[in-house]
Amino acid sequence: MPYKQPFSVLVVIHTADLHVLLLERKDYPGTWQSVTGSRENNEALPEVAAREVFEETGITVAQFGLQDWQQQNVYEIFERWRHRYAPGVTHNTEHVFSVQVPTDIPVTLAPAEHTRFCWMPWQQAADAVFSPSNAAAIRALIGRKKESPLPK
Repeated sequence: MPYKQPFSVLVVIHTADLHVLLLERKDYPGTWQSVTGSRENNEALPEVAAREVFEETGITVAQFGLQDWQQQNVYEIFERWRHRYAPGVTHNTEHVFSVQVPTDIPVTLAPAEHTRFCWMPWQQAADAVFSPSNAAAIRALIGRKKESPLPK
């Protein structure tokens, strides 16, 4: 299996009233996160985001409008996952996206990656995720909504 590229996406999926979809990791039980995933080959980052959302939730973002935040987070890769990257790779650059979906959208998990999902109000979701960059992105939703209303 080839090494993962140290370029990834974080996609915060939320409703108009800012309930956030969280997924529990299968390989790290008890930890919650938004959709994440690494770039494969030479994919454009919006393609990575759309692919990962579909793979992890069954949601097709094209019908809802993927929002590219034009934001990057550079962080140290957790030791438990460094073996997935080439030797010497210690940091990842994460690109942040979001998508607003209807409250009744069906979610189909990728059983190899996630065991459960839940919808939480943004404040609780930000407290529930294990990744600091994920928490910051969820907290930023309220500011983004005030700056320019999100599409319905």
